[in-house]
Amino acid sequence: MQTSSKDAAIAIDGPAASGKSSVGLMLADDLGYLFLDTGCMYRAVTLAVLRRKVDINDEQAVVLLTKSLDLAILPPDGSKDGRLYTVLLNNRDVTWDLRFGEVDVNVSQVSAYKGVRRDLVRRQREIANQGKVVVVGRDIGTVVLPDAPLKLFIIASVEERARRRWLEQLERTENVDYEQILKDIVRRDRIDGNRQHSPLRQATDAIIIDTTNKSPESVLEEILALEYFQSIRTRR
Repeated sequence: MQTSSKDAAIAIDGPAASGKSSVGLMLADDLGYLFLDTGCMYRAVTLAVLRRKVDINDEQAVVLLTKSLDLAILPPDGSKDGRLYTVLLNNRDVTWDLRFGEVDVNVSQVSAYKGVRRDLVRRQREIANQGKVVVVGRDIGTVVLPDAPLKLFIIASVEERARRRWLEQLERTENVDYEQILKDIVRRDRIDGNRQHSPLRQATDAIIIDTTNKSPESVLEEILALEYFQSIRTRR
């Protein structure tokens, strides 16, 4: 079903820990839209691969597993543990398990597989086509929703992104090495930007938003001040 431009999905892309998920959720809340973080879908598949001891280098096996998974992304549902959403993998809540270090290390390889991306992109489009949704990921504006009327590309310095991920993990464990997190983010940037299928790219018509040294609230204000939202308010 075709949606009007004022109800169409909004596409947000950016590298790891750039702040795109936090800002995307705040934007969705402000607009009364659904929030869909596609990155958690790739993390869920990676978690399933690891837990079922599927060879992560066996692309065919990973793709087959992906197609078999019952995967649901839901609102936080009143949870007070800081989550932005709830992820159910085969009806089990795995939201925080997705941030395990082992998942961080392997998610880029899993998400590089064409068959995995094809299956998850299909699921993402089914949700986005319903309209009134903020979709966050790494290939939303270029692959998943190339016709989205608003595309944002959220960035931050690599040091700032590593610091954010370090603080996030520090809340759950004492054994956190900032330098290792920094190396992992640099490594993931390289893999995401150079993978063969749907690499991380800024869409030509995307608006760049730099979140370095900015609060999520100030970034949201910057986004809502864009001409796109002024025109939406006028039409409504």
